[in-house]
Amino acid sequence: MKKYLSLALAGLLALSMTACGGIAADLAAMASPKSESEAAASGSSLAAQQEITIRSLNGSKESVELTVPYDPQRIAVLDMASLDILDALGLGGRVVGSASTSLDYLQSYMEDKAVANLGTIKEADLEAVMASDPDVIFIGGRLASSYDALSEIAPVIYLSTDTELGVVESVRQNAATVASLFGLESKAKELMAGFDGRIAALQEFAAGKTAIVGMCTSGSYNVLGNDGRCSLIGREIGFENIGVDANIDTSTHGNEASFEFIVEKDPQYIFVMDRDAAIGTDGAKLAQEIMDNELVNKTQAAQEGHVVHLANPAVWYTAEGGITALDRMLSDLETGLGLNAYA
Repeated sequence: MKKYLSLALAGLLALSMTACGGIAADLAAMASPKSESEAAASGSSLAAQQEITIRSLNGSKESVELTVPYDPQRIAVLDMASLDILDALGLGGRVVGSASTSLDYLQSYMEDKAVANLGTIKEADLEAVMASDPDVIFIGGRLASSYDALSEIAPVIYLSTDTELGVVESVRQNAATVASLFGLESKAKELMAGFDGRIAALQEFAAGKTAIVGMCTSGSYNVLGNDGRCSLIGREIGFENIGVDANIDTSTHGNEASFEFIVEKDPQYIFVMDRDAAIGTDGAKLAQEIMDNELVNKTQAAQEGHVVHLANPAVWYTAEGGITALDRMLSDLETGLGLNAYA
C-alpha cells in the first residue's frame, strides 16, 4: 500500500512540475524581448493607428512632410476650402472652432454655439485657437505668416490650390489628404467622381473661343491671368485668355485694365467676378453697373450676350479649393454659358 501511495505522489509531483514549467515558460516568453523584426512590426502598427504623415506646406509655402494625429477628434479650421472638404466628408461634428465666413453652405458652423469663433481667414485669434484645444489646425495661404505661432498650439495643416496643377486636381489631392487622416479615402474619391464629366463638357464648349477674365473692385475692372484666381477658366476649361498679356503678375488682385483695352482685345466672352460683393464692401458699385458701359457694349462679347457674371463671387474669391466650392464654380460657368445639364 505504501508503495502505491509513493508512486501516486511521485506522479502528482511530476505533473505539478510539468504544469509549473509550462506556466513559467509562458511567463518567460511574455517577459522576454521580441526579435527586432517583431518589435518593428508591432511598433509600426501601433504608430499607424496613432499618427499619420502627410504632405503639407510650411510657413514658407514649401512642401514638407508633417506628422499629425490619426483620426483627430478636435479640429480647428481657419481656411474655408478645408472646412468645405471636412464638411463634405461628414466630419463637421469634430470642428471645435472656425474662422468666420459669409458662405451660405457653411453658415451652420457660424450659428453653432459649440464652434468657437477663431477670427478670420486673414487674422487668427490665437487665444481662441488655444482655448479650443485642437488636435490639428487647418489654414490657408492668407495665414502663412502665422504658421509658426499656430504650430505652437497644434500641428498645422496648410493646403492650397496649385494653379500649375489646376484647381480640380488640387481639390482632388487636398480632399484625399484630408480624408487620409480619417481613413475616408474612398469617400473622397466618390465625392470627386462627378467633376471630370462636367469639366469635359465645358472644355468642349470653350475650345477655340477667346475670353478676358477679370474682377471688378473699387469701380474698376482688373484683368486676371492663368496664374491665380479664376485660373480655372483659362487653364482647365480652356478659354483662350487674351487678357494675359497685361504685363505683370496677376495672381492676387489682377492688373487694372482700361475699358479701351477690352475693346481693343474684343473677346468673344468676358468673365466677371465681383470682389466687392465677395467681401461685402459697403456702398460698392455692383459689377453689373461697372461693366454696363458704352465701351464694353461695343465688344462682340457684350453684343452677343456673352458677359458672364460669376454668380457666387465669394466662393471664387475666398473658398476656391473646396468640394462644394468647386461644384458652385462649375455651376456658375454652366449657367452663364447656357450649359445647364449640371447646373
